[in-house]
Amino acid sequence: MQPRQVIKVGIDGMNCASCVGRVERALGSRPAVRGADVNLATATATITHDGNLTISDVETLLRDAGYPARLNTSVFDIEGMSCASCVARVEAALMAAPEIASAQVNFAAGSAKVRHAEQMGTGQIAELIERSGYKASPHQAGQAEPGGDRTSVLKRDTVLAFLLALPVFLLEMGGHVVPAFRDLIVGALGTQNLRLLQFVLTTLILMGPGRQFFRSGVPALLKAAPDMNSLVALGTAAAYGYSTVVTFWGSALPEDSRHVYFEAAAVIVALLLLGRYLEARAKGRTGEAIRKLAGLRARSARIERDGSVVELSIEQIRVDDVVHVRPGEKIAVDGEVISGQSWVDESMISGEPVPVSKQQGADVTGGTINGNGTLTFRAMRVGRDTVLARIIAMVEDAQAARLPIQGLVNRVTMYFVPAVIAIAALTAVLWFALGPQPRLTHALVAGVAVLIIACPCAMGLATPTSIMVGTGRAAEMGVLFRKGDALQALQGVKVVAFDKTGTLTQGIPVMTDFEAVAGVDRKGLLAQVAGAEAASEHPVATAIFAGAKDEDIQPMQATGFEAITGMGVRARIGDHDLLIGAERLMSRSDLDVGPLAEGARVLSEQGKTTMFVARDGRVVGLVAVADPVRDSARSMVRQLHGRGIRVAMITGDGRKTAERVGATLGIEDVVAEVMPDGKVAAIEELRQLGPVAFVGDGINDAPALASADVGVAIGNGTDIAIESADIVLMGHDLGGVSNAFAISAATMSNIRQNLFWAFGYNTLLIPIAAGALYPVNGMLLSPMLAAGAMALSSVLVVTNALRLRLVRPVATQPMPAAA
Repeated sequence: MQPRQVIKVGIDGMNCASCVGRVERALGSRPAVRGADVNLATATATITHDGNLTISDVETLLRDAGYPARLNTSVFDIEGMSCASCVARVEAALMAAPEIASAQVNFAAGSAKVRHAEQMGTGQIAELIERSGYKASPHQAGQAEPGGDRTSVLKRDTVLAFLLALPVFLLEMGGHVVPAFRDLIVGALGTQNLRLLQFVLTTLILMGPGRQFFRSGVPALLKAAPDMNSLVALGTAAAYGYSTVVTFWGSALPEDSRHVYFEAAAVIVALLLLGRYLEARAKGRTGEAIRKLAGLRARSARIERDGSVVELSIEQIRVDDVVHVRPGEKIAVDGEVISGQSWVDESMISGEPVPVSKQQGADVTGGTINGNGTLTFRAMRVGRDTVLARIIAMVEDAQAARLPIQGLVNRVTMYFVPAVIAIAALTAVLWFALGPQPRLTHALVAGVAVLIIACPCAMGLATPTSIMVGTGRAAEMGVLFRKGDALQALQGVKVVAFDKTGTLTQGIPVMTDFEAVAGVDRKGLLAQVAGAEAASEHPVATAIFAGAKDEDIQPMQATGFEAITGMGVRARIGDHDLLIGAERLMSRSDLDVGPLAEGARVLSEQGKTTMFVARDGRVVGLVAVADPVRDSARSMVRQLHGRGIRVAMITGDGRKTAERVGATLGIEDVVAEVMPDGKVAAIEELRQLGPVAFVGDGINDAPALASADVGVAIGNGTDIAIESADIVLMGHDLGGVSNAFAISAATMSNIRQNLFWAFGYNTLLIPIAAGALYPVNGMLLSPMLAAGAMALSSVLVVTNALRLRLVRPVATQPMPAAA
């Protein structure tokens, strides 16, 4: 009888006893389940099974029943991975645990993202990773990357390896290039002493700087799970072992095979260490975006505690603490101002260079910089809940993402290393059996060259390094990829649909026109109208009041005010009675709009809201208010058209206004007068043209954002946690849409370049290393050249990915309207 096992999982969505019954029936439908105990109070299920059930099975059963499983997500830093086959090995070790639903390992970042049952602690997961041969520790969002110390160690080992390898290389290869030099050295030291010196120096290299290849490679080989280190260990051990036999027991070998290859083993280690050092330095730069974001955080803050103000680290700040900010200081956490007045630089969040005024009631964001004033605010979000922390977490999630192509690469490389070992062995056997004399020497050279040149580092680095650099650069440009696969999905988009209000337009009405009839002082009338509207909270009234202030006109004081629902306002200004409202209000009051009617018609056709002003029973003025199109909207639409993308607008506004905005921007498809659920239907209709991206403000557009193939939320920086969106744009500059497409195109192109190089490199050079050119020109690839080529391939892939840091934001300067 199989021992029973238990899985405990949290469940969302249960609210009554009938829910408990449905969940228990769903879980019990699987034959492997021996019992399911669902607790409504704790919202958990304890499942007893026979060992043939995994958390992934449980997740599927719960999802199908309508009650999603609540799983934990943990991220680990992993040390010791050397190639793409390591990725597959760690993932296989993690997925063998039934409590783990998914595991994504990122070779470039040296990290693993694991979704697992709540009952499984991070210590248990780290132990699984360590059993597969790698060190693991829980990752802290935004922490300094652990690669700094490793880079220093690699630098030290590389320098030492080259210092020891240089004499070996010169003593052996120098004699081949300059025979007189060899005669001099042999005459001074003798052949045997020369070999003994090379043996000592090479032994020091392999036991010192080169030990890391054997420390990881040999155990992996013994477990029948070879990796890159195994290839290097086999190759260098073969060259070193053969040379050692020649040195001490040379008489056992044919005379024409008594050659030493200490210089190959020494230089291979030195070159590979150099490649790893250069690769580590380059990879360190791929995480620069995270380090920059983490550097924005304040280290400490002045907090009110027990009646006094003390300085504490930000980790000690709690919700509802009162924080004091002096001029020039960073704001430590998110909060609400309770006293003081200042201007705050929020460019790190919004991208806007102009400081924002802050006074009582205003929100402040951690990481922004206070100006010359002092502020006191109440902490509202601390730790991982702050806007900056969520941004960092989003960028890290995107950098750890895996595109569909990466899964194929990992499956290939899982079998690649064993295949290379088999090819190397076959190469050596064929050369020894069929090759020309000295056969043993040729077999050794060709076999070692195949082992060394075929390390799949470049394959493993090709995709994740590009994703890391691309998403990091996107974050610097104000584009946050919440889901890394949106990088790839964005390239298939054929239609981009926009919400109108607050997205294509500013979302805040402004006064665009104010006219007075002949004989009436315009400024005086505007001062009276603004005074009347000052008592109203309607957005149109606010726009008129702000428009007067923009013209340096001081609104007059109203002594009487009455709001006429749905039509306008009535007020007493000085000795005059004012009536302000739509044409129907004028008609109801038997007032003739007269000569202003034509002007009102023209303004209405432009999509503006028009109102008439009557003073003392006579219509004397016309005012128009509109929600202006964003300066960058027209440019952005043209840029999308330039990419061959169709642009649509979906809005709940009236058709006439929507069509006018669409015509102004050059938008082909306009869907107006729809509710939020109608936007989903409109997206389904547009999907007939191809995959659809929807761009909305992230507040009222959640259904549309979720239903689109790619959801893009655009906001002011405080809306970044919108779960429905795949991409979040910081600030309201629509250039972010063009930037998202640009960085997506650049990243996918970079990935294709890297994969072409990584696979092409191995496809081309493995046959050459095996001796394919020998019948043509008598050339056998030196193992030293193979080591140099292999190291260079990884460095080239990472360096190519770093070019994504040079991607420039797409210009979104306003373009003149078409004539």
